[in-house]
Amino acid sequence: MNRQSGIHYLHDRPSAGGPVTVPPEVSRIRDTVVAGLGDLLQGAFDAVDDSLFELANNARSNNEQNRYFEAMREIRIKRKGVEKQFQHSVGALFDHPPLADADQNSQDQPRQQDSTSADSLSLVQDDELEEQVALSAMISKARAYFQGPLLQLQTRFTVIYPTASEERPVNPMLPDYICRAFANAAGAFEIQIRERLIVLKQFDRYVIANLGMLMDEANRILVQAGVVPNFRYQGKTRQEHTDTTATDPTTQGRGQAAETAGNYQVREDDALFQQIRQLLAEQRGHRSYSASHYGAGHGGTEIHIVGGTELLQMLSQASANTTGQSVPQNNLSAGEPVTVDLRDLVEHILESRQTEDGKQPALQEMDEDLINLVSMLFEFILDDYNLSAPIQVLISRLQIPILKVVIKDKSFFSRANHPARKLLNSLARAGIGWSNADEKSRDKLYEQIHNIVARILEDFDGDVTLFETLGDEFDQFLTRENRKASLVEQRTRESERGRIKSQKAQETVDRTLREKLERRPVPPAIHDILMNGWSRVMFLAYLRDDVEHRWEQSVRVVDDLVWCLHPHLDDDERDQWVRVVPRLLKALRAGLEEVSYNSSRLDDMMAKLKHELTEAFRNLALAEAREAGQPEPVVPPPEEAVEDTEEPLDAGIAEFLPKIDAITIGQWVEFRLVNGSSFRCKLSAVIDEADCFVFVNRMGLKVIEKTRIDLAHEMHRGRLTILEQGALIDRALDAVVGSLRKQA
Repeated sequence: MNRQSGIHYLHDRPSAGGPVTVPPEVSRIRDTVVAGLGDLLQGAFDAVDDSLFELANNARSNNEQNRYFEAMREIRIKRKGVEKQFQHSVGALFDHPPLADADQNSQDQPRQQDSTSADSLSLVQDDELEEQVALSAMISKARAYFQGPLLQLQTRFTVIYPTASEERPVNPMLPDYICRAFANAAGAFEIQIRERLIVLKQFDRYVIANLGMLMDEANRILVQAGVVPNFRYQGKTRQEHTDTTATDPTTQGRGQAAETAGNYQVREDDALFQQIRQLLAEQRGHRSYSASHYGAGHGGTEIHIVGGTELLQMLSQASANTTGQSVPQNNLSAGEPVTVDLRDLVEHILESRQTEDGKQPALQEMDEDLINLVSMLFEFILDDYNLSAPIQVLISRLQIPILKVVIKDKSFFSRANHPARKLLNSLARAGIGWSNADEKSRDKLYEQIHNIVARILEDFDGDVTLFETLGDEFDQFLTRENRKASLVEQRTRESERGRIKSQKAQETVDRTLREKLERRPVPPAIHDILMNGWSRVMFLAYLRDDVEHRWEQSVRVVDDLVWCLHPHLDDDERDQWVRVVPRLLKALRAGLEEVSYNSSRLDDMMAKLKHELTEAFRNLALAEAREAGQPEPVVPPPEEAVEDTEEPLDAGIAEFLPKIDAITIGQWVEFRLVNGSSFRCKLSAVIDEADCFVFVNRMGLKVIEKTRIDLAHEMHRGRLTILEQGALIDRALDAVVGSLRKQA
């Protein structure tokens, strides 16, 4: 069944009138955008193919592997049709541009379409809801990232299209429309939600992330055509900029120059910060200690702006009195995480500061937002259970240094490769395997992290290159340590696989022989041959079966031997007995010799075997001489196999099995013991033959092994927690933005 989304986004809001006649410039933009998106989409689908192949290569079972291969095949077959439909839909956006509702800015209009009521969401299946959430997140990120170019395009397209107006603007290049055009086209793929999310992720990475160059080209074409060549934005952002620059002598000239140029620009690196500032502005209240607050609420009190170098010096003095408070420098992880209320700290500094001109000291509004944002980030970090305790304490001591970093460079929030951000993420990631602080006295990793924090507290003077230097040193250290741990882990994994496979082989051999001999008993001498001799041959055959495929053959020898030891009255069966016995004796001797069975005992064993077969043949003759009418002895049927008495899983346990299956190799978890202690370890191997999950510590040594059901029980009891391994600052920013949006 073709899995369509069930929700069609593109033409929910019809455009006014029929086809729109557009100038040649728009046709040129349309052709450029359609061709460019087509090229980008090909790269996205190639990446999808690589991702699915990698997942199939690392699949835990044949069913899972077949699922990924089927998805690859489905996408390869239909991708051309999806690409064609997507390009056609994008082209239609320029011919029939969607219009925003009256009295509503089109930058907000698609978001209103996103806001679905709880009643309607309840009617949407879980998979479709998950897809919509991923799509909305992609759109929101693109809007924030391309805020400036989108606003310029909206203004210029609104001038061009005759049906548009300031009340009902248009912008056919909105990420909303492009993302939903692709979602509708990709509905043709008959794939499951996990593979569908992979498709959306690669579309975001290869197509949406590169929209900027197409937007810039569109703006360039329109400017050359004389469409609003001198763009001026009269909205809130420019007004805020004017307010701050007018009161700051160091930035006033730049502000006036920007006014004269009349160009609205939001640096890509600052896009996320600008978005957060808008959310913070809605919460900014009477506690504000920025210049705008003192100007508006204190009867025109003259103020002195504290910013730039002066603010950094104030924070440096504060950090000397705060971060090392009652904590020995050789043990920065002692005690609980340090909570520094940056808002109170800065407010106290401002209130106690005396200026020569008698003016009231105040911050720029942007600096106030930075302080609030860093404070919220560290509130998340200090409440993040995924961080191990000593690392959490160490990172908590970096609040003021990080604040000094972001005051100098706001791209910390948007650049994933910012030196300070990379270092914090590396420290958190490296320390995730810590279980308690008792290890630190003898652990090189703790010593390295402790030294890094100490150097930042002591040496950081505002030059961000210190973080880059420390980050490079830490990466080199981790490379050496991870190489050692990887070798140990590999040996541990191979050893466990060998041990578990051997254990499984022995259990299988013992069970097979026991079942066969219970069903048809044999003389003691034959029983000894099978249990103490041939069992070794079967054990070796089981271990090598994936290469030599001799397990079934070794089992057949047992079946033939047991069969030959029991009487057979049918002529065909007697003839078969005569043919089987020589081959059977040869196979038994060859197998026992291969496993280096004791040679002297082997001859004795084979002599006993021949004796028993001879007796069996004599009994065969006696049975033939019996009276034809005498009924054959009734062989009692073997007891019916006892049905599996394992109770079905209760709903509480079954609920956690998908979460257990989602644990990937390398994923860190935490086990809590009954006595209240806990330890952290990562999944190193899943051995399907024995339903065994093997966990190791940071050094690669085995810590524990559990079955799938055991892990579900542990999670049900609250004794197993899967730790998040995403970048610390990324998770903190997501949490802060989500919290601000929820409050707004």
